Amino acid sequence: MTHIILELQKERMEKVIEHFEENLKTIRTGMANTNILDHVEVDYYGSPTPIKQIAGITVQEGRTLVIKPYDSSSLKDIEKACNMADLGMAPQNDGTVIRLTVPTLTGETRKEMCKKVGKLAEEAKVQVRNIRRDANDEAKKDKELTEDLQKEMLEKIQKQTDEYIKMIDKIADAKEKEVLKV
Repeated sequence: MTHIILELQKERMEKVIEHFEENLKTIRTGMANTNILDHVEVDYYGSPTPIKQIAGITVQEGRTLVIKPYDSSSLKDIEKACNMADLGMAPQNDGTVIRLTVPTLTGETRKEMCKKVGKLAEEAKVQVRNIRRDANDEAKKDKELTEDLQKEMLEKIQKQTDEYIKMIDKIADAKEKEVLKV
């Protein structure tokens, strides 16, 4: 039973790390990156649809995202979704494609992006700690464990939690360095 608890905890913590890394991809770093649009959803015939499913997105000259819809009638909806997504970029519609020019990050904007990274990191850490709490509860409920085995199990759970917290910090530090790099 003890191995099952640790395996489940590890699996759930891995998912937290994956989700954290996906969220970090949406943070601007001063260069155009198609992942910035990952969470933008367009109202496409009445249902929210990820922008990547209804348009081709390319990077032009390193600083411009070009969104070319597969269905030209959705151009206005895509423009509206980009405005509502609060990307920090004004979409420019030329009738066939939408261009998003990624502005250079000012010192203030970089600090704001670092705050976002920190906030996402803290949310991931809270999720990891909640998983630890659940695993501790499971270990305490297990009647097969002696008091010594239970104590050992709780230590293993804590050790695994500490590893994932360090991993989150390391990933967040790398992203902050990327954001701060001029």
